[in-house]
Amino acid sequence: MEKTEFSKLSADSIEKIKALLDVFPQRRSVVLPVLHIVYEQFGYLDKEAIAEAARICDVAKVHFEEAADFYTMFPLKPVGKYLIQVCRNISCSLLGSEELVDYLKSKLGIDVGETTPDGLFTLVVVECLGSCGTAPVAQINDKYYENLTRAKVDSILSELREKA
Repeated sequence: MEKTEFSKLSADSIEKIKALLDVFPQRRSVVLPVLHIVYEQFGYLDKEAIAEAARICDVAKVHFEEAADFYTMFPLKPVGKYLIQVCRNISCSLLGSEELVDYLKSKLGIDVGETTPDGLFTLVVVECLGSCGTAPVAQINDKYYENLTRAKVDSILSELREKA
């Protein structure tokens, strides 16, 4: 992705952002779509890129920062190839998500919020993944893994390592 001169955002990202300005007559309405564009380029929400996007959109940077802090789907720092998000809400907690987080920490040798030294896995906990009927649940990148057990976690990690 080519960057424009003195720009953190690629020319393609800037073009996409500018195109959104024609679609959304209320400027603040572009915040979430623009965050998706930044995430798509970097794999996380780069602070400098968000500030640049805010300038392009003529929207206060704070609106982008608030949305970025609120939505767990947007990591705020670089993450591993596989972002493991474990739900910790009530249904998942009652059915063992805390124990699964401890198991993942042990298996991966990292703490919550950390990335494995090989850059493959980042482990985070999130408030709700909206799949209470299949708890405990984790989302790895864009895929849900439901009714998790230690054996399922072992199988998933093994499969992901093979793909890497």
